[in-house]
Amino acid sequence: MPQRRLVTGRSQEPRQRFAEELRKLRAEKGDSLRQLGERMGWDWSLFGKLEKGETLGGPEVVQALDQYYGTPGMLLALWELARADRTRFRVQYRRYMELEAEATSLWHFAVSVLPGLLQTPGYARELLAAGGLRGDELEQQVEARVGRRELLEGDEAPPFRSIVSEAVLRTPLRDTGEWRAQLEYLLAVAERSGVVLHVLPLSVGPHGLMNATVMFLRLLDGRTVAYMENGYRGHLIEENSPVDRLQRAYDAMRDLALSPAESRKFVLRLLEETPCDPST
Repeated sequence: MPQRRLVTGRSQEPRQRFAEELRKLRAEKGDSLRQLGERMGWDWSLFGKLEKGETLGGPEVVQALDQYYGTPGMLLALWELARADRTRFRVQYRRYMELEAEATSLWHFAVSVLPGLLQTPGYARELLAAGGLRGDELEQQVEARVGRRELLEGDEAPPFRSIVSEAVLRTPLRDTGEWRAQLEYLLAVAERSGVVLHVLPLSVGPHGLMNATVMFLRLLDGRTVAYMENGYRGHLIEENSPVDRLQRAYDAMRDLALSPAESRKFVLRLLEETPCDPST
């Protein structure tokens, strides 16, 4: 059977298609980027980034563009598809992302950095920049990582438990204001009914998960899989035997961690010890 010819010739990649439609609509309107910015009330550079695919922006600006261009709901629908597109994540994470999206519960241990589901944009940006990302790729990865937090929002969010090594919380960001924002976000998230946060004190000594970060996912079919990650690579583990060994190590470590109430107090003390940004 011959391959079906594409009708429009436009990109089938959601993020790129969204950018293409924005460029096409502005060209049909006859506006420059500066004119569009003046008429919409946003900095014109934002629209330039949207049309280059460097950012997706927020729903409020997309809804305003739908109204301005007379395309009720179309741009917002394309934006939602672009937001949900997992190809914006690096290849090695995509299989994991597919499983994470269908997980009925998640539990996690952080040995060196906070889990992506609990990161603020400032934390994610400084962490990814330290790993060598720059420019557009950095901003795309920050946006993708922060977008994952939606998994823990809403009434249908899966239960999430995170054990965070004290070492993670003793490694602040260089930007004091961003570090305060991250600690405040941790406290806010820990108040959600489906989220449990533990701090593992350094005083507990050696334990079974000292060398890697690990996330466990309980899937719809009842299986549990694990994703282990160090500073250079991640590895999805789906075989029962190694997953069981990792779970036993996790359970033993959870017994050594502070309770959720004690953990919140620990984070609050760190926040109180962190100086305020003098510019605020």
